[in-house]
Amino acid sequence: MSGLVNALVIVAVVAPVVVRQFRARQVDADRRWWLVPVILAVVALREPGMLDTRHHTAAALLLGVELLIGLATGAGWAWTTRIWVEPDGAVWSKSTKASVAVWIVGIGLRVGLVALGSLMGVHQNSSALMLGLAATLLVRSGILVRRAQAVASADARAATYGDAMPLSTRKEQV
Repeated sequence: MSGLVNALVIVAVVAPVVVRQFRARQVDADRRWWLVPVILAVVALREPGMLDTRHHTAAALLLGVELLIGLATGAGWAWTTRIWVEPDGAVWSKSTKASVAVWIVGIGLRVGLVALGSLMGVHQNSSALMLGLAATLLVRSGILVRRAQAVASADARAATYGDAMPLSTRKEQV
């Protein structure tokens, strides 16, 4: 795939994911939360030329840093997302203003990494960015699902006997 096609794929994935995260939505721990990141990673890894052949070590180092930035951005995004349990037991999430800050820092670090690579004369392929995005989404989704499961189980343990029973308005006979 060309760099333009990779860029379009990245935008096609990032735009709906980010927009969707800033609206309250139910967390479904049973769905395949890992599928989109795995598909992105497979597409990125199939792309030839991810590492610059003339600067193999520097390109590998930049790719490693890209992955670390992706992992940190995903973790930061997941931990700054608000999670709560509704009375019906459904777990909901919504990204916060801190999540926006995490995204801005992550994008800034990636831009700085591309600039550093350019200064070093290392050719960087857009598949490295796609692989970093896959890492971001995978870590974010994994942490969010784990947090949702923990919140749901804690909420279930907090319920006491009789919580689900309807309250009687008449006086009970002894």
